[in-house]
Amino acid sequence: MRILVVEDEIEIAKDIAESLGEAGFAVQTCDNGEDAWFLGSTEVYDAIILDLGLPCLDGLTVLRRWRAEEITTPIIILTARGSWTERVDGINAGADDYMPKPFQMEELVARLRGLMRRTHGQTSPQIKAGQIELDTNQMLVTVDGRTAQLTPLEFRLMSYLVHNKGRVVSREELKDHIYSSEDGRVDNAVEAMIARLRRKLGFEHIETRRGHGYCLKVSA
Repeated sequence: MRILVVEDEIEIAKDIAESLGEAGFAVQTCDNGEDAWFLGSTEVYDAIILDLGLPCLDGLTVLRRWRAEEITTPIIILTARGSWTERVDGINAGADDYMPKPFQMEELVARLRGLMRRTHGQTSPQIKAGQIELDTNQMLVTVDGRTAQLTPLEFRLMSYLVHNKGRVVSREELKDHIYSSEDGRVDNAVEAMIARLRRKLGFEHIETRRGHGYCLKVSA
């Protein structure tokens, strides 16, 4: 899952990026409202963490512009402003959740995971797709109760497939959702990861749809 973190305080942005990276997310950061608006309008993200007190363009204006452009990416607002009216303004402008500063990173990660589950119609941290189970809290993938040893990128790819189980996902869509801004992209990297996952999980779980992409079977 690929997350955009919009935060102008460098240390806070760094801490958030590190915490989300450790939680299995691909992260890109941005430190001002103008760039955030452009990125959110032109790039693909599974969620956005948006500070309200931004230079160049304030976060609430950015949020309103995204929603006016019918960008439905889930958004969690962060702000040091504590008044209830600003929380109401943020929710009314289209935010999905709200966290006042200071906050605990563990809570932010938990809220983000919960938001991702709700976005994909899931209620439990344990998501099943046939014989495969993804535990979003423990960052584990199991097959018939056996834990698979996955690299961080392999876990991100499996997480995206499991959250989109039964749907055909293109190679480009996978690349958009599993790489952070620091990850080097290689043209055949997705195919190589799919091959490794099949060896680790079993060849029957991930189906190739020629010319379209990959589909994680809901039963195998």
